[in-house]
Amino acid sequence: MPVAFPFSAIVAQDEMKLAILIAAIDQSIGGVLVFGDRGTGKSTAIRALAALLPTMRVVENCVYNCDPDALETALCDACRECKASNGKLKVRKGNVPVVDLPLGATEDRVIGALDLESALTRGEKRFEPGLLARAHRGFLYIDEANLLEDHLVDALLDVAASGENVVEREGLSVRHPARFVLVGSGNPEEGELRPQLLDRFGLSVEVSTPQDLESRMKVVRLRDEFERDPSAFIGKWKRKDAKIRRKILNAKDKLAQVEVPDATLQRATELCMKLGTDGLRGELTLIRAARAFAALEGDPSVGDKHLKRVAPPALRHRLRRNVLDDAGSTTRVQRAIEELFDQESADA
Repeated sequence: MPVAFPFSAIVAQDEMKLAILIAAIDQSIGGVLVFGDRGTGKSTAIRALAALLPTMRVVENCVYNCDPDALETALCDACRECKASNGKLKVRKGNVPVVDLPLGATEDRVIGALDLESALTRGEKRFEPGLLARAHRGFLYIDEANLLEDHLVDALLDVAASGENVVEREGLSVRHPARFVLVGSGNPEEGELRPQLLDRFGLSVEVSTPQDLESRMKVVRLRDEFERDPSAFIGKWKRKDAKIRRKILNAKDKLAQVEVPDATLQRATELCMKLGTDGLRGELTLIRAARAFAALEGDPSVGDKHLKRVAPPALRHRLRRNVLDDAGSTTRVQRAIEELFDQESADA
């Protein structure tokens, strides 16, 4: 398995790194979409996440990584039967899965299908889990998400909405939990993402090639050092990665205690109304992302500084097209933030 580049060694791209950390702290946010130029560290950052995440408790020998502390309704059939007969489940520590969804993957490979070997050699109808089963309680990564075939997009939308994968084909009828954080990357020059799938991403990040000489030189120097001796390079950044891992764990523990004052909720709603976002998913995502960011910073409550930091990735992909305003979505969000937050600060 290829060695991942350390997360803490990634230069610049602060918004992308923050969005990934927020999604790791609160999976209910709905995942991260990273759009930008080729060679800007999109895949590198997402793959670095796998090595950064702490281990989790899973049921031993469960192909779905079931949570032993979850309610019975959130367990797969095998774990539910085992718990009913034995009274408890065997537990082990496992890594949080980060599963790649290749562009050329078939629908059977993604959602699962009949195990042909068992059917042909033993005459048994057995279900062979797919990538969605492997990604349960983890991350499903789609490189070039805007090029994903429509039938796979439809399957992902169904599962992302319900948190459950239902397979009824070839005489099989299988249900299993499939709750994962969707992480996608792509180049906007190669086509737009389907609106239905775009709406499923909680945060949308735009990345670009660094334009200052110092940052570009640092990227090239660090990458070259990594490729010449990966083990030594990882060891050099091990302490910084461990520090980020501890911050993630602390933030997850404190997340439920972080308060969202009514004034902050009102400010978030005013911002979404000012931008004309469709539905209420924008407010929900904005508040959840701001709360996760506050937990990451160790703050007891959500305030303006948290809203301002996470508003662009939470809202830029939820704006309606305005024929009278040719400014980009990021510019429109920043302008609304300045008008709403900075103007009120000046009046005060």
